[in-house]
Amino acid sequence: MLTEADSETLAREIVKILDDRKAKDIKLLRVSDKTVMTDYFVICTGTSNTQIKGIAGELEYKLSERGITPIHTDGYDSGKWIVLDYAHVIVHIFYGEDRDFYKLEKLWGDATEIPTQINE
Repeated sequence: MLTEADSETLAREIVKILDDRKAKDIKLLRVSDKTVMTDYFVICTGTSNTQIKGIAGELEYKLSERGITPIHTDGYDSGKWIVLDYAHVIVHIFYGEDRDFYKLEKLWGDATEIPTQINE
């Protein structure tokens, strides 16, 4: 079981990997006080289906090197919205139009956005 600090460390590591793969508009949201399903959401945008799948694949690969694997993934077939569920951190990788349509940041508008080196 991860502590909240461990969850944040994992979330920040995920943000760095996403940034290294040129994901856009990366947001880190603390939702632990809003839901019991997870501690953090990481939301980002890719510019093409190929990039989105590449970002997700690289994230899975980098974390698997440390023995961290998602408990569930979804969206690889369409490549428009890929979700990687790491239990304490859920990653949403969107194609731009789909991110605009689903507006997760608005849905979770009362969540706390955590500043990162990427979005400061």
